[in-house]
Formats: sequence, C-alpha cells, structure tokens
Amino acid sequence: MKIEFAPLSVPLQRRLQTASVVQWIFSFLGLAQCCTAAFIVLFFTRFWLVSTLYAAWWLIDREKPSKGGRRIHILRNCIVWRYMRDYFPITLMKTAELDPRQNYLVGFHPHGVLAAGAFLNFCTEASGFSTLFPGITPHLMMLSLWFRIPFFRDYVMSGGLIPSDKESASYVLQKPEGGNLLAIIVGGAQEALDARPGSFTLLLKNRKGFVRLAIQHGTPLVPAFSFGENDVFDQVKNPKGSWLRRIQHWLQQIMGISLPLFHARGIFQYSFGLIPYRRPICTVVGKPIPVQKKHRPSEEEVDQVHQKYLNELSNLFEKHKAKYNVPEDSHLEFI
Repeated sequence: MKIEFAPLSVPLQRRLQTASVVQWIFSFLGLAQCCTAAFIVLFFTRFWLVSTLYAAWWLIDREKPSKGGRRIHILRNCIVWRYMRDYFPITLMKTAELDPRQNYLVGFHPHGVLAAGAFLNFCTEASGFSTLFPGITPHLMMLSLWFRIPFFRDYVMSGGLIPSDKESASYVLQKPEGGNLLAIIVGGAQEALDARPGSFTLLLKNRKGFVRLAIQHGTPLVPAFSFGENDVFDQVKNPKGSWLRRIQHWLQQIMGISLPLFHARGIFQYSFGLIPYRRPICTVVGKPIPVQKKHRPSEEEVDQVHQKYLNELSNLFEKHKAKYNVPEDSHLEFI
C-alpha cells in the first residue's frame, strides 16, 4: 500500500524556509561562541569527562582540517538546506563540463555579507552540485580560526569546508586521481565591507595568490560569479576613509574577520532585522582556464594568467547579467 502525504501549506513552507535561514545565520554568528562556552563550562560540571575526551580527540585529530576535512554526506543532504535554497531561492548553473579526472580551482565572487551562495552550493547538495558535476568533490575554504573552535570545527568540516591556508589547498589540488574542486572566495572578509545591493566591486586587482597556487599545481582556474549575492542584505554606509571603515579595518587586522554592520528584515516583519531579504541568488560557474604547471612561476607569468582570469570573469558577468536584471551599464570593478 502506498502512503501519500499531503503537501505542506504555503505558510508552513515559508516558516520552515525562514527557520532554515535563521539556523544558517546562527551557525556562523552564535554557534561558534556557544560551542566554546559549552566546552569550557562542561569542565566545571559532572560532565567534565566529555570535554576531557574531546580535548584528547582534538589533539589526535588536529591535522584533519588541513588534510581535506571530514565531510558527512547525511548533513550535506539534510532537508533544512533545501528549505534554505527555496527561501531566496538559490540556484547553481554550469556553463561547461568539468572532467572528473582533473582537479580545479574555482574563484568565487563576490563574498557578499555571509557568502550564502558559496555555502549552499559547495557545502550542501541542496542545489544539486553532484548532479551537475558528477565525479567532482567540492571543498570550500574558510578562515582558519574557525577550525580552532571545539565542536564547531567538526560541524564545518562536515560540509566540506577546509582552512584557508596553502597547506590545505595544496593537499586538495595535488591529489593525482583528480575529481576535486577547491573553491576560494578570493575577496575574503575584506570584500564583505563593500557588499550592498547593486554593488559589483571585487577585491581582486592585487589578489594573485590563488593564481600562483593554480600554476604551481597545474590546476585549471574556473571563474564563478554569484548574481544576487550582494542583494540580500543592506549595510550601514562605510565609505573608505570614514571612521567606521577605519574601525572595521582595525578590528579585521586584530581578529582576522571583518564586521560589516548589515541589516535586512525581521522574522515577523519586513522593515528591519538580521534575516536576509528573499532575493534570488544564482551562482554561474564558468569554463576552465587551462594553466601550465610550473613550480616557481615568475611574476610576469602570474600576471599573465591573472589578467586572463580577470578577462574571463568579466566575460562571464557580461554574458549572463541580463538574465539576472543587472543594468546594461553596470560592469565589474576590480580594486
């Protein structure tokens, strides 16, 4: 006998979608602090053995994040990410096939405030990454400091996140069997300070480390642009030279993360809050740029490949911008 379930009502679907986004935001804004607090507090309770055993495990497992991490497919396929996908919605689009016998280095742009498109497309299966790119295993780089937080490190590794350092990147790219994709949000936390609706400013002009890395491993470069990534949050005005921008840069130098003052809508009202607007995000993955392997590339060689990457990224943006309601006179600005 076949049992059929009635479809969820639209209001219930909306509530579940909003709840999934709240969970995602809380994961990166509050869960890290909660994990740290829980680890410390447990030491002073009758459950002290939990923290003690975890500390021992943490010591044994300390190299795991830089060795490809530990993805958990059940969590990557969790239904909550599909609700998050439908909230905006978020989609993933490919423009060329990727050969599973090769490794790839994807430059993701822009960072946005919380990199929603990068997280959902590369750290979950909600947008169908494995269906679009069969035989390819995605890894997304994240600030190394998050992997020093107890319990939280295991949570972020479960989605395929790895630390943003050369050792972690090289481990993924040097695998001879291929089939690995390393996604780097090139603009990083600093680019988040310029994330606001209608902005197409990318911190990329002098960022060439990812290009040098690709040349050293002979890994094809793949540009990816996420249309709508900057549209889901408003940000308090912080022009360069302003007191707010100077404070944000100062805090970034100390903590390693930027602190954009963002806002959007609330859970039960639409005028103000920390919940992102329901605006579509589409991540378009471009075609691979072949790179000739060279262990010690010269500055001129790096500059040539970097310029070629900028051209391909610009072409990708210009070719698809009309589909996503980007004004004709809007173009990428590299700073």
